[in-house]
Amino acid sequence: MNEYFDETPELNITPLVDIMLVLLAILMVTIPTVNYKEDIALPQGSKESKLQEESMLEIQITKNKEIRMRGKVYEFNSFADNFLLFSQTIDKKTPIFISADKSLIYDDVIFVLKTVKEAGFSRASLITSG
Repeated sequence: MNEYFDETPELNITPLVDIMLVLLAILMVTIPTVNYKEDIALPQGSKESKLQEESMLEIQITKNKEIRMRGKVYEFNSFADNFLLFSQTIDKKTPIFISADKSLIYDDVIFVLKTVKEAGFSRASLITSG
């Protein structure tokens, strides 16, 4: 009977390690999917930033080759001369955004972009829907 009391019991920790590894795997898989969003009240912008937003220039080219800019409509053939006159009163660092109908040919859109670049504007961009 003394044989049973003298033996030291061995602890089998394999099931404990298995359970901990499964819980760790579950945690690692679910943490990236948890989205935490905190509502932040942003301050109102200053008047200076509104002036910067208004200083941009948008040029629209319709499928009939009419060029619209700041509420005025220009003919395609005379746009280069009109834009050179118009650009004398505008800062050359003003960003210009050109949007064109997709049915226009490439050369027509590039003509307007080239006219803008030749007038001295370096911040001209084409707007796409994608």
